Amino acid sequence: MIVVNTETIAGKRIVDVKGLVEGNTVRAKNIGRDIAASLKNILGGELKGYTELLIEARREAIERMLAQAERLGANAVVNVRFSTSAVTQGAAELYVYGTAVVVSTEE
Repeated sequence: MIVVNTETIAGKRIVDVKGLVEGNTVRAKNIGRDIAASLKNILGGELKGYTELLIEARREAIERMLAQAERLGANAVVNVRFSTSAVTQGAAELYVYGTAVVVSTEE
């Protein structure tokens, strides 16, 4: 499955549009990450626990989007975008969406 954030794919031609596909996940912080983050806020540096949380959330949301695209018979997703929002204090949603398409090699 080809996944891009552009409208087109170099060397490919869109032959069918299957529609909007999306994936999301809601993740909450845990007390261990909160304590580590509090210390980093004082000392400075990367909040590795939150970085890992975001990586996991992004991976899960993309997998869900791609599963939906596969069910529609697509072999690519174009115009992929990410969005985040706070659901409640301590929990955030990561949302990914794009357009599922069928592409073929340009002749």
